[in-house]
Amino acid sequence: MSIPCESKPANLVIGCFTRDNEILADVARKLSEALGPVDMVSPWLAFEHTDYYTSEMGSPLFRRLMAFHELIQQDALADIKHFTNDLEGQFSTQGKRLVNIDPGYLLPERFVLATGKNYAHRIYLKEGIYADLTLIYHKGRFRPLDWTYPDYAGEAIRTFLGTVRLRYLYR
Repeated sequence: MSIPCESKPANLVIGCFTRDNEILADVARKLSEALGPVDMVSPWLAFEHTDYYTSEMGSPLFRRLMAFHELIQQDALADIKHFTNDLEGQFSTQGKRLVNIDPGYLLPERFVLATGKNYAHRIYLKEGIYADLTLIYHKGRFRPLDWTYPDYAGEAIRTFLGTVRLRYLYR
């Protein structure tokens, strides 16, 4: 018999991509005001794996990830996704987003993103939000799955998340 227990707190990681790099400072300020200070920031990464967002946001797009100092409860992810959706709305003009904000959490064994889109591998959380198992930690590194978004499957993001994982383990 499995015995229910409290979930471990997770490291909040938020990825943003935009065409306008200067907007990210305002987004990061609003995120840290609501969610606490940022511990680590990835370098700017080219967002080149899809043109899905080009009609809405233009191009070229660049991604940056932020790892937050305060740990979160895993079940807070849906509420954080609703907050970031509202924030995207604040940074929109004429119904088009200027920034895309993807919240997720990291634990030693996995990285999970929040999404409003259902799919076979996504687990419903609440209020229209699903958890997307994006990466698993196996044999000393984060590994992509068949459905992992190409940029999250890339070496740069997985290396950054590996560093966040190490900091999490040595808290």
